[in-house]
Amino acid sequence: MRDTGNMDALPLGRDPLTLDDVVAVAAGRRRVTVDAGARARVADVRGRVESLLTDDAPNAYGVNTGFGALAEVRIGHGDLQQLQLNLVRSHATGVGHPYDVPTTRAMMLLRANVLLRGTSGTRAELPELLVAMLEAGVHPVVPEKGSVGASGDLAPLAHLALVLIGEGEAWAGDGRLPGGEALARAGLTPVSLAPKEGLALINGTQAMTADAALVVDRARRLAKVADIAAACSLEALLGSRKPFDERIHAMRPHPGQTASASNLRRLLSGSALMESHRHCAKVQDPYSLRCAPQVHGASRDALDYAMAVVNRECDAATDNPLVFSDGETLEILSGGNFHGQPVAFAADFLAIALAEWANISERRIEQLVNPHLSSGLPAFLATNSGLNSGFMIAQVTAASLVSENKTLAHPASVDSIPSSANREDHVSMGTWAARKAREICGNVETVLAIELLCAAQGIEQRRPLVSSPAVEAAHACIRARVPALAVDRVLHLDIGAALDLVRSGALVEAVEAAIGPLL
Repeated sequence: MRDTGNMDALPLGRDPLTLDDVVAVAAGRRRVTVDAGARARVADVRGRVESLLTDDAPNAYGVNTGFGALAEVRIGHGDLQQLQLNLVRSHATGVGHPYDVPTTRAMMLLRANVLLRGTSGTRAELPELLVAMLEAGVHPVVPEKGSVGASGDLAPLAHLALVLIGEGEAWAGDGRLPGGEALARAGLTPVSLAPKEGLALINGTQAMTADAALVVDRARRLAKVADIAAACSLEALLGSRKPFDERIHAMRPHPGQTASASNLRRLLSGSALMESHRHCAKVQDPYSLRCAPQVHGASRDALDYAMAVVNRECDAATDNPLVFSDGETLEILSGGNFHGQPVAFAADFLAIALAEWANISERRIEQLVNPHLSSGLPAFLATNSGLNSGFMIAQVTAASLVSENKTLAHPASVDSIPSSANREDHVSMGTWAARKAREICGNVETVLAIELLCAAQGIEQRRPLVSSPAVEAAHACIRARVPALAVDRVLHLDIGAALDLVRSGALVEAVEAAIGPLL
């Protein structure tokens, strides 16, 4: 974790929480505090909820009843606290690898924000402890698998909740510790759950939303990287910039297509390499070059949809039941805001959009390495082809990742397996949808990194001609980390270095420093 001591604090509960807030806190770039007004609101509602904690109070789901298929089972007043403790323990059934720390931080922030809306009916101590854990770097160990996405992310959030009560496990400092020990080392005290509080901690979409939010953030950067990679490949392949003419795209004004075409015009502007073949006999480029704005742009539009959904979900109250108070009366309403269908659709659309960036990128890689397609570049971009294999197997790696993506892009949201004795008879699978999108995103970043390496090699093989200022900036950024391939070497290391340029944002920063911000 970075030192956040001198950073502006996010007053959680004061303003709507946004995707950008979540990304900043997840990365440790912003501190978090609890807004005093939100704390007072939560305390007021909690006081009213406690008026229901009598033996003669009417049934209120999760307050004095069982859960799921046991919702009609009345729980005696003396067992209400044990009910909440049992709930958290019994629902902590997650399996698989744990979420990484940034995703867990996003999950913690999102859950604290839900509780501070004042519609969960908990004490303020719960969101305050979550915020204190964020500040102290105490991050629950939350297994990735086990949620069907309704009633929310029960299993993952139960593992998160365990640490709040001094159980489970947490990452603290450089170690993985028992939850109670991690809290103690940070000077924090676990909470004893009061009625409704266990349910309020685990009923919601925060695992899938956290995962999806961080993938959306990575995808926003990849939208620019895809255009940069296409421009570099166009230069190396002696492609034409005519298909990006503004008049063409004005006739089909999809926002993403328009933005991508604009980027490509700017990325290719001022290229001596482009000018060198302006009057050549070639009439049309392959679709992977010519149709880049149409393909990249369609993915951009799907990304915009996913981003809007996730941004709304970041500030949504997804607890059940929800508590509504107008200052005089109190009403507890049981509904279905925990159902992850909106996020599931968004994550599935995002997965498909990401996969297509890799799909078309791999076709450009093939154009670069195939001597029958590459307009005079040496076979596999190798010096002394035959003795050297060049980028032959880098293309194979890209193809393997694209094939993986095609399987992973199958939508999770079209599946549903009933649970809880068929009370929860339709579920979203949104948590799996978000995990798949994350897996695809990593593959796409790698494929684009391979394309950039190949294009940089091809551009050098067109010397002494110089490409556009933007493409030369991209080339210089790559060459600062990866030397030109003169003889065969272990390309795994080169791919890793290029991947870091993609993921860190360094490549985009280098290009934008040369020509200004891209769309």
